[in-house]
Amino acid sequence: MASIFTKIIEGNIPCYKVAESDDFLAFLDINPNAKGHTLCIPKKEVNKLFDLDAEIYAGLMEFSRKVAVALEKAVPCKRIGMSVIGLEVPHVHVHLIPLNTMEDIRFVQKVTLSPEEFKELAETISSHFEG
Repeated sequence: MASIFTKIIEGNIPCYKVAESDDFLAFLDINPNAKGHTLCIPKKEVNKLFDLDAEIYAGLMEFSRKVAVALEKAVPCKRIGMSVIGLEVPHVHVHLIPLNTMEDIRFVQKVTLSPEEFKELAETISSHFEG
């Protein structure tokens, strides 16, 4: 059965897209830890990060780096944190989270954004993405 992320890639579930390439997609997390919390995923559905082949793994890290650079330009913060956990969705995903304190990286704190705020934020981050 396809993961929710595969359904997003296929266009069956909408997302707030930030960036896309032939092999990867970045979109805003709908339950963000902080404003700008973004997920980067490979389009090929693989459950675990270290099961990716070396080329896709390296590509995901480079794509995530480019998204993080755009994110930091769009959302004021001290730095962009990165986390790969992968327990909630069985599809590799990199969390990029704007950080101002250590609490921002904890997956218990959530912020709430309206659909309009998500849309505007995705467009702002996307405008800084250099793919």
